[in-house]
This record gives sequence, C-alpha cells and structure tokens, in this order.
Amino acid sequence: SNLSLLSTGGTISSKIDYRTGGVMPALTAKELNDSIPELKKLANINPEVVLSEYSENIRPEHWTLMARKIAENVLSGKYDGIVLSHGTDTMHYTSAALSFALQNLPIPVVLVGAQRSSDRPSSDASTNLIGACTFATRSKFSGVFVAMHHTISDDVIACHVGTSVRKNHTSRRDAFHSIDISPFSLIKKDQIEICEQYADLKFHERNKNLENLVVRSNFDDKVVLLKFYPGFDCQIIDYCVEKGNRAIIFEGTGLGHINKECFHQIKNAVKKGILVFMTSQCIWGKTSLTVYDTGRDLLEIGVIPLSNTTSETALVKAMWCLGNFEDKDVIKIMTTNIANEFTNRIIID
Repeated sequence: SNLSLLSTGGTISSKIDYRTGGVMPALTAKELNDSIPELKKLANINPEVVLSEYSENIRPEHWTLMARKIAENVLSGKYDGIVLSHGTDTMHYTSAALSFALQNLPIPVVLVGAQRSSDRPSSDASTNLIGACTFATRSKFSGVFVAMHHTISDDVIACHVGTSVRKNHTSRRDAFHSIDISPFSLIKKDQIEICEQYADLKFHERNKNLENLVVRSNFDDKVVLLKFYPGFDCQIIDYCVEKGNRAIIFEGTGLGHINKECFHQIKNAVKKGILVFMTSQCIWGKTSLTVYDTGRDLLEIGVIPLSNTTSETALVKAMWCLGNFEDKDVIKIMTTNIANEFTNRIIID
C-alpha cells in the first residue's frame, strides 16, 4: 500500500523545549514517519509538510490549502489513503471542513493528532498514527475520519466520522468522542471493526473513480458562533450584523432556546438577509423548536434549526455554504445532510 502523510503541526509534531518546559513544533512529516518503525510495515509512506501551526492558529484559508493538497494527492492516483496530522484543539473543525470540501472521495482521509508530544513517555502519538495508517490502508470505506485513542490505554483506536466528532477533554488521551452515535470503527492492532450503527448512514466504499471527486474548497469567514447564556447582551447580535457577518449560528439552551428579549434583534438580522441557525449547547440530542412557545416563536421570526449537527460543524458548514453557493441555495443546503452531519440514530452509552 502507498500512503500520503501530510503534516500541519500540533502536538503530534512537537517536542518538549527543556529550556522553557513547554512544547513547540519541531518534527517534519518525514521525521514523524521515521520515528515510528512500525509504519514501514504498514505502507510505503510519502511524507510532506503542508504547514506547521498549532491548531488554535488554523484559519479557514488553511482548510482550503489542506483540501486542495489532499485533492491533488488523491487525483494523482498514487495513494491508497491519506493521513493528515493535526493539532487536537481544532481538529474537529478541520475534519468537518474537509468532509464538506471533498465529496465522493475514492479513498480514506484520516486526521490524527496527539494529546502529548512525541518525545514524552506517555505520548499517544505513535499509537494514534499507527491506528490512522492502519485504517487508511485497510478500510473498505472512503471519506474523512478522525483517529484517536478510544480509551486511556493503548489497545484500541477509535475512528470517528469527520462531521460527528468533538474534543471533549482538555488532556486525556481518549478526548475525542462521536456525538450521538458510536465511532465509525474500532482499530485493535491489525483488526478493523466497523461499528454496525453506521450501516444506515452515507458512506462510499473505496473505489478507483477519481473523476467523481467533487472539490469545493472555499470558505467565507463572515459567520459567527454565539453561545446564549443568562444575561446575554442582545446588542451583541446587532454588532455581528454591523460587522458584516452573513450568518449567525446560535448555541441555544436545551432544545434550542434564547431569551425573548433578543427576538427584536434576531428579527432585524433576518430582515437584513442574515441567516440565523440554531444548535444546542447540550452535547447530545437534537434541537426542536416545536416543543415550547419560545421555539415556535423563533421559527416564526426566521430561525432555522439544525437538528443534532454540532455547533462547530454547523459553523464550518455555514462558512462552506457561503463560500461555494449562491445565497438563495444556502438554507436548502444547510438543512440537507451532506456529509453525515445529521444523524438519525441516537445512541448514548
């Protein structure tokens, strides 16, 4: 098998600076590959550096850069899979961005990171990278995935769908979880177990149809994510409109609620052509604006609920929609399941 290993920075590519005690980006993709002898048994790996940034510094234009580089490598026909190393803090934003930007992928694209730098005895870097490369070479499915520790031990790596994953812990090795559904697969050494809960979602099997790849890699950053809270200043909405934002993603309480005091500002935003979408600040479950009067009133003034799409994925999807489609089509696309960002089956362990 032949793999493309693309590095973008982050903890997985970092070492401890013993002068300061902090970690800093230090490893290239080649050095990362060379530091893990087991990878040579899995595939012929071509390492390349795309950029070197901590993930908090990643911007939408970096998603465009990554998507175009991945597309270039896919269309070369040289590779059976692509692994992208990335900082963990915003990896779920990038995995969502690539899921929308690269549709009908013929091979797997697997994002991988580490919670602890590669030179620490407790590092998860090598185990995560071996798991990601195993999935990228042996999975029969294509698409965008995230591979990270399933538990705090080194025995199982979970592979999550790129639009339904979230970083839920600041430092644990098993920080990443699929939201509302199980991981797509579990990787135990040489075994790949596909979790059956995903049988009713949209996945392509690995194929040779390079011409079917659809690349839409533009992102409009004029989208804002607002978390509602008791005492929320409704004038923040006016400010977002004045700054030229084209869409607002709300994280409402519970099923998707916001204080009625803000309805005037929301109505004004909608009248000015700003798209207003609703997600929930709860981790699990769907928004529903038809249960309570507050939700029904929000629907009436033009707020659009996004089911159980995570707020981070909703933000990225809105940026992608506004960057690639005409305004008249954005609402339809935002409420259509493009890359498994809506999940019909709710599973909570």
